[in-house]
Amino acid sequence: MNQDFSIFTLVTQASLVVQLVMAGLLIASLASWTVIFGKLFGLKRVRSGNEDFERDFWAGKNLNELYADAAKRADGSPMERIFASGMREFLKLREKRVADAGALLDGARRAMRASFQREMDTVESNLSFLASVGSVSPYVGLFGTVWGIMHAFVGLSNMQQVTLATVAPGIAEALVATAIGLFAAIPAVIAYNRFARDIDRIATQLDTFIEEFSNILQRNTGVAAPVPAAASMPGFAHSR
Repeated sequence: MNQDFSIFTLVTQASLVVQLVMAGLLIASLASWTVIFGKLFGLKRVRSGNEDFERDFWAGKNLNELYADAAKRADGSPMERIFASGMREFLKLREKRVADAGALLDGARRAMRASFQREMDTVESNLSFLASVGSVSPYVGLFGTVWGIMHAFVGLSNMQQVTLATVAPGIAEALVATAIGLFAAIPAVIAYNRFARDIDRIATQLDTFIEEFSNILQRNTGVAAPVPAAASMPGFAHSR
């Protein structure tokens, strides 16, 4: 008699443990695809926002205007929030009449570094989940396969005559678990490597901006007397 070896039949006829393994792997796969699409759109927004702010920044717009705009926006780019953190700390120190140029620069740099770390933590969120799915899923699938084969051979031990036709269904059912494990792992690994590379580029871009903005602050720490945060800052140039 011809036996039905469709995927659906193999899954429904598998042992309970193997079915639980398959269900867990399918849930992990669905969750990883949710993370993948969320990261794709999220990193695209981050890159676009950073590029827009960087273009405005180097267009020669007044830094106080940029800071005022950044303070109003709740959904600004990571680069904009880093700029706002550094500018806010710089202006606060000037309000307190801190005369030491090094203290002004160090305060602004520390604020930007703290903001940079917060932004990177946000950008890297859920990346570890993809790494876990990519590394663990094949082993979970292999566990399901080993358990399924063991269960199949235990069932065959009571048979008088064992043929390939009696062995094949149990082994095929067990191998489906490995296939599902690979199905969950491969996209997660590919996505993790892609996102890790993109995040490294974003981190380099933000780190470069911090250094460039720090150089601008360093060139301007000696201009004028301390001014309130809302006041204009004539001569506060920021050309490259």
